[in-house]
Amino acid sequence: MNLAQAKLIQWVLVETSHPGNVGSTARALKTMGFSELQLVNPKIAGVAQDPEAIALASGAQDLLAGAQEHPTLSSVVKNCTVVLGLTSREREFGPPALDWSSARQLILDAVKQNQQVALLFGPERTGLENEHLTMCTHRVWLDANPDYASLNLAQAVMVCAFTLRETLIQANTAFEKPAKVFVDHADYADPAAVTAMLEHLREGLEAIDYLDPANPKKLMTRLQALFARSRLHKEEIDLLRGIAKQMILRK
Repeated sequence: MNLAQAKLIQWVLVETSHPGNVGSTARALKTMGFSELQLVNPKIAGVAQDPEAIALASGAQDLLAGAQEHPTLSSVVKNCTVVLGLTSREREFGPPALDWSSARQLILDAVKQNQQVALLFGPERTGLENEHLTMCTHRVWLDANPDYASLNLAQAVMVCAFTLRETLIQANTAFEKPAKVFVDHADYADPAAVTAMLEHLREGLEAIDYLDPANPKKLMTRLQALFARSRLHKEEIDLLRGIAKQMILRK
């Protein structure tokens, strides 16, 4: 694993409650050679300066101090081609589900193409909520004890960081050997662009009276799941927004 690859991978803690988990996460990431820690709407503002976070960072205070706080998740993932939501809870709707082994291969393929990747870890008490998963390209689960799959937040980050480091190192070693591989150069839209398109499409569907805002049922949720499975390209986003615009103009 090299520094350029590590910088392409964003480790995102969403609405974290405990400063100790933020500090322990910084320590885990630095130990495994990663550096990009992002904090979305932590329960304690300025949590990276909290004494408990600093104490548990234990030598990784530089990484902790460099962690950026963001008010919204969309501002973090807007330029990411692959956004993985780590959660063991199954959902009726949402992005496609992957085991962590398959997810590591997806990350590897993305960084080989110099694409940004984000790994999302949810609040300690609830984990990622459905609203967070709408910003993900995939939902990822770790192969843990099915009777008790709960991991401490910092433990989950360490498991992922350790195994992902192994995957990247092995791939860099194998890369020296010539091999014919298929490389997908598709220009995928990031989840923030898909979310904005869905909002535009909702307005269009309301304009032509296909969607009743007073009784929407699960139409938009199903469309979100459909587009998550499809992995839309940027030009397809533009196409769908163009259709939505015409629907609104015909109102």
